[in-house]
Amino acid sequence: MRAYLWLIPLLPLLGVLINAWFGHRLPRRVSGAVACLVVFGSFVLGVAALIRLIGMPPGQRIIYHKLFPWISTGGFESAVALMYDPLSAVMVCVVTGVGFLIHVYSLGYMAHDPRYPRFFAYMNLFTFAMLMLVLADNFLLMFVGWEGVGLCSYLLIGFWFERKSASDAGMKAFIVNRVGDFGFLLGMMFIFAVFGSLRFHDVFKQVAADPATLTLTVTGICLLLFVGATGKSAQIPLYVWLPDAMEGPTPVSALIHAATMVTAGVYMVARCWIMFLNAPLALTVVACIGALTALFAATIALVQNDIKRVLAYSTISQLGYMFMACGAGVFAAGVFHLMTHAFFKALLFLGAGSVMHAMSDDTDIRRMGGLMKWLPVTGVTFWVGTLAISGIPPFSGFFSKDEIIWSSLAGPMGSWVFWVFGVVTAALTAFYMARLTFKVFHGQPRMSGEQKHHLHESPPSMAWVLILLAVGASLAGFLNIPPAIAHLLHLPERWTAAFTNFLEPSVGTHEQAVYLLEASVGGSQIGFAKLAHGLQHNAALEFGLMGITLALAAGAILTGRWMYVSRPGTGTALARKLPFLFRTLQNKYYLDEFYKAVIVRPGMALGNALWRGFDVLVIEGIVNGIAIATAIISRLFRVFQTGYVRNYAAGILAGAILIIWVLMR
Repeated sequence: MRAYLWLIPLLPLLGVLINAWFGHRLPRRVSGAVACLVVFGSFVLGVAALIRLIGMPPGQRIIYHKLFPWISTGGFESAVALMYDPLSAVMVCVVTGVGFLIHVYSLGYMAHDPRYPRFFAYMNLFTFAMLMLVLADNFLLMFVGWEGVGLCSYLLIGFWFERKSASDAGMKAFIVNRVGDFGFLLGMMFIFAVFGSLRFHDVFKQVAADPATLTLTVTGICLLLFVGATGKSAQIPLYVWLPDAMEGPTPVSALIHAATMVTAGVYMVARCWIMFLNAPLALTVVACIGALTALFAATIALVQNDIKRVLAYSTISQLGYMFMACGAGVFAAGVFHLMTHAFFKALLFLGAGSVMHAMSDDTDIRRMGGLMKWLPVTGVTFWVGTLAISGIPPFSGFFSKDEIIWSSLAGPMGSWVFWVFGVVTAALTAFYMARLTFKVFHGQPRMSGEQKHHLHESPPSMAWVLILLAVGASLAGFLNIPPAIAHLLHLPERWTAAFTNFLEPSVGTHEQAVYLLEASVGGSQIGFAKLAHGLQHNAALEFGLMGITLALAAGAILTGRWMYVSRPGTGTALARKLPFLFRTLQNKYYLDEFYKAVIVRPGMALGNALWRGFDVLVIEGIVNGIAIATAIISRLFRVFQTGYVRNYAAGILAGAILIIWVLMR
């Protein structure tokens, strides 16, 4: 398998080259088929490598493949080398599996777009960059993929660049991510300065060998790396680009939110688990930012009326869950939710695309209603996604979200504060998703007569993708059945926490987390060892807290039905009673306006001042001054450089006479 590992990222790159060079000459079906097949080929190879890993002993589940030397200068060396371990395997299968379905969906969604081959070239390039990011065996190669997905997000968000809103959104995503990437770059330089290498194996080995001594240094590195993660994975304060990314085609939104760019930050933190466990302060920052972002974004999603923006803020909130789990020291829970989230978030976005396809690209849920009658496949599958993200059993979100909420309390860095944030956010998630689903698919139709006349279900290429994603969103959670539920149902041991057990060689065990955290603070000064108290094995407490979460989620869904189906005017009446709160949430806490006032406008004013005061007066003044002086001197020399031989002869004669006169004197 090692010899073919390089084909996983190469196949999408081959699709890029074919569509970029020959796409405009190929029939549309061929262009789209090539883009889909190369991603499917990578998925098949990824699954084959995954099967190979499962057959290896747990402690040896890693495949290295050094392709070629890359940079060698002074004391620095870096190679283009790939690493396939359980964490990489999960990411590769998610990126290529869900990505393939999104590519297939795009065949129907983008069928009439004039830049069809370019779209698929960008989509394949996005997949290639993400695969390089998750397969890299060193920070530098990861950074190449990191920047690659940033570039592709700019290209795809602004794909319909003739619309100013789309081009502005692409630019916003690019600039905001540059802020985060600067932190990642500084962290990477810091790593090389301290450890003398950028290879994961070398760096992590040194950290594990001397955790107590390196705690302060590693804390600084982890905080810098996390700045990069807040940009890529849209966390406070660098989340503002993601809602505007909805200006791109809907398949792009699905790819960004479910399988590629926004998962990069979570993956990076999980990959560096041993460093973060050696930096309790950094872990606390990760957990706090994750918890705050989860709740913050969920409150905004409560009142949004654009179907895609509700889902965008939902993504920001769910990413906050993942970071909260990582910050609690339970990285496997964060990665598990990343995997299940890929299924139901891709399903929800593509379902929203199906609704837009039927509604002539109208995205306002206030002008929808009763669409279940005309779009039964979209409606049923959308409900599957809604129940999954709301954490209703037996859908996948129940298993992954409940594990995060439990881990936020029972993890090595867990706290009741994080648990409260997780439960409240879960209730809000169930409510805003119920509001969205009921307003779109149930109740009285509110669309125009012309829109109603053209309502139709999506073509098979789109509908079948929704069905397959719905199956994934329904069943993926059974890959990681919690021990408490497995014990209650008397399930075989191999079915208990199977996903976590498979992932542990890449992200560590609970015991390793406790050991590293205690070593980093000099023993049990803080008392991380909740293992001794058996909290994570307290099945009664776990079931009790699980019941609270489920009751709140179910109650939120029923409340949504009552407010938007049984009593459809209730939401509007509530907004009128609480106008300040409603306006604040609808305007997203005015943070965009705050950034414009504090950063954008002063930055533009400074730029204009430097342009007019320094660039125009000084730089252009010097350049133009040299040009003017050269022109004046040239005019003087033109008096003598006439081009007539007789004038030159006269000049020579005059010069000779002058020289003779001087010599005679």
